[in-house]
Amino acid sequence: MLYKIAFMFSELAYTIFEKSIEKYHIVDDVYQPFENPYPKDKIEHLLYRKNWIDTVQWHYEDIIRDPKIDPVAALDLKRKIDASNQDRTDMVEYIDSYFLDKYSNVEVKSTATINSESPAWAIDRLSILALKIYHMQEEVNREDASDVHKAKCDEKLKVLLEQRKDLSTAIDQLLEAIASGDKYMKVYKQMKMYNDDELNPVLRNQK
Repeated sequence: MLYKIAFMFSELAYTIFEKSIEKYHIVDDVYQPFENPYPKDKIEHLLYRKNWIDTVQWHYEDIIRDPKIDPVAALDLKRKIDASNQDRTDMVEYIDSYFLDKYSNVEVKSTATINSESPAWAIDRLSILALKIYHMQEEVNREDASDVHKAKCDEKLKVLLEQRKDLSTAIDQLLEAIASGDKYMKVYKQMKMYNDDELNPVLRNQK
C-alpha cells in the first residue's frame, strides 16, 4: 500500500495544481477571494493552497514588470511578493511535515541515503512547472500571435511536458525509496533573514 500511494503521489498533486490554476483563471484577478475545496486535515488541502499561492505570485510578477506601474503601487506589490514568498516557504514546510509524519514508522535501512532536496521542495517545483505549462499552452493557442511565435512556444511546451514527466518520476521514486527505508528525510527550516527584525540590519536599525 505504501508503494502504491507513493508511486501515485505526483499524479495526485499535479491534478490538484491544475484545478487550482483553472479556478484562478476563471476570474483571473490577484485580489479575488480564496476558497479551498478540500478538508483541512487532508494533504490535498495543502497542495491546493500551495499552488494557489504560486499562481497569485506568478501574476504579481507579471504586474510588477509593467514599465508604467506607479512607484507606490510597485512598492506595495513588492511587499505582497515578499509575503507570498514567506507563505510559499511555510506551505512547503507543512507538506514536508506531512511526509515526516506519514513515514515516521518506516524502518530506515543502514544503507539509506539522504536526498539533495526534500519531497516538498520537489513538489514545489512541480507546482511551478504546472504554471509554466498552463501559460505556455496559452501562448500556443493565442489567436493574435504570429505563427512563428506559436511554433517557438510549442517547442518550449514540449520541453516543459518532458520536464513534467521526469520530475514526476523523480518525486514518485523518492517517495517510494523513503517508504521502503532506502532513503530518509531530514528537513531544515528555511532561515530567511530579510523578514526578521533582528537579522535584517535595516529593520533592526528602525527599532
